[in-house]
Amino acid sequence: MSTATALDGLLVLDLTTFLSGPYCTMMLGDMGAEVIKVERPDGDEARRMPPFVEGRSQPFALWNRNKRSIALDMKAANDAALLWKLVAKADVLVENFRPGALERAGFGWDALHRANPRLVVASISGFGQSGPWAQHGGFDMMAQGMSGLMAGNGPPDGEPYRLPIAITDLAAGMFTTSAILAALMARTKTGVGQRIDQSLFEAGLSLGVYEAAHVFTFGTEPERMGQLHRGNSPYRVFRTRDGWITIGANKDAFWRRLCEMLGRPDLPEDPRFRTNADRVANNASLGPLLQAALEPQDSAHWLAELGKAGIPAEPVLTFDAAIAHPQAAARNMVQRIEDPERGTITTLASPLRLEGTPAVFTRRAPELDEHGAEIRSWLGA
Repeated sequence: MSTATALDGLLVLDLTTFLSGPYCTMMLGDMGAEVIKVERPDGDEARRMPPFVEGRSQPFALWNRNKRSIALDMKAANDAALLWKLVAKADVLVENFRPGALERAGFGWDALHRANPRLVVASISGFGQSGPWAQHGGFDMMAQGMSGLMAGNGPPDGEPYRLPIAITDLAAGMFTTSAILAALMARTKTGVGQRIDQSLFEAGLSLGVYEAAHVFTFGTEPERMGQLHRGNSPYRVFRTRDGWITIGANKDAFWRRLCEMLGRPDLPEDPRFRTNADRVANNASLGPLLQAALEPQDSAHWLAELGKAGIPAEPVLTFDAAIAHPQAAARNMVQRIEDPERGTITTLASPLRLEGTPAVFTRRAPELDEHGAEIRSWLGA
């Protein structure tokens, strides 16, 4: 098996901050690209995000591995000249400034394309480079609110819920990575790079596929359903005597087995629950019946029985328990690297699983301008 990485020889300029852009460039770095993080003289704002270990931001460390750092002030002539030298050598440039800011600094798409026609330029913003909302600032919470994700999340009654993970940041980063790889493939045919315009808003909107199906069918606001699923039933979290488990028995064969196991063989014959569509329509009645049958026994009992029946079901784990789970260990989801200065560094592994050209963790997150002298020397500056 080859030990080479998929993106060996690819040079990526990372002009991004916080999460969406750095997550994208981290994925490219994990696949072997040489990523140069171009930071302002005061550094990426994410360097100041808690929690800290010995004064270093752990969130920053998690999504800025496999990168080198150089600090440049684009408003200073000497630093701008250095950046143009990097542009001339690069394959990809990723930025997440507010639309128009990079152009005002002299590094807009037209200028970049003239300087390096093969360059792929990916821009990530809250709402995209065009449209009436283009100039609105866009953090993940705003994108969750605007895209319908927040309004559809949470219990049927009460306030909208923000997903606790930065879902639109992460999705935008992943979509941008896919678009960059597609643009690089297109470049092998045309010899020319192109611009990518990705927004957090569109990333969030595109995740609402069930909700979009409802709107396109009925033309109305999708009902907020809490733990219930819009298209499958039973497909939800249930409480047991000592915790919570998930059960996905939406397929009719699973449904019948579940009812037999729970001592309720009558339920599949009930006209309200015969088909998946029937069960979805009558979720409010079905849920309490199943909950009453499940609650007297511990999670371990039910998971064992569900496993024997071949019905998809798993425990609800806290994140620390998920990281420590034997499956996470078997899949090497926690990785460590020995650093001569900091000792053992722990990080989440890349979810990209390429067997021939595996993702790698070879470099910890850099200190601000840690590689500035090295990069300047490489550029002859």
